[in-house]
Amino acid sequence: MLRPRIAFTASPVPNAQAALVLLSERYGDVSPADADVIVALGGDGFMLQTLHATEGLDVPVYGMNRGTVGFLMNEYGEDDLRARLDAAEEEIINPLFMAALTVDGEMYEALAINEVSLLRGGPQAAKLRITVDGKLRMNELVCDGALVSTPAGSTAYNYSAHGPILPIGSDVLALTAVSAFRPRRWRGALLPKGAVVRLDVIDPAKRPVMAEADGKSVRNVASVEIHSAPEVAHRILFDPGHGLEERLIREQFA
Repeated sequence: MLRPRIAFTASPVPNAQAALVLLSERYGDVSPADADVIVALGGDGFMLQTLHATEGLDVPVYGMNRGTVGFLMNEYGEDDLRARLDAAEEEIINPLFMAALTVDGEMYEALAINEVSLLRGGPQAAKLRITVDGKLRMNELVCDGALVSTPAGSTAYNYSAHGPILPIGSDVLALTAVSAFRPRRWRGALLPKGAVVRLDVIDPAKRPVMAEADGKSVRNVASVEIHSAPEVAHRILFDPGHGLEERLIREQFA
């Protein structure tokens, strides 16, 4: 079997940088454009950065945890890396597309692998109007915010906001409220993967709202439209028995 050409990339933290030097010397290092596989050294945040940075390349990404949580990462190890890459199982993840319109009329677009969230930008609660596929579903949600999550991101911010954990292969998105005040007990909804969600901000001058897609923030939004982007496919590699599906199930019994 041909030896895969590996491109190593690492977060700026010292242990990730040390691993970058060691592994590059041991296994060789090429540019991502010339690689058969990209190995990302860091935590989940750095993995998201790597996926976004390489989304134009049809190259799988194998993460090794040099961060904190490492939900999207494999266990770090210096030995037998090529054998691990050869045995790794691939998961395909489609991100969300966000189009955010500000009160000044500017449009911002971004992709989010985990979730798109709207959060209040001032001391008062946000007021949001929810439309799904062109049909008004909730005239007014008073809350600290709301988010739309992919299955891959359902154990992140979505889960902290008491949203559901979604099986990785499900064609479902989670719409979850953050600290809902009215309706007080509304926790959100499960939507088809192909749904188009529109969130309109009610009285944005008095109750400003910001939107965020995987760390890309837009302030003073008037409306945000969110839908899945099936034309973008992120290829993530996991060690056998430690893929996203197993991790999502395990998380529910922790």
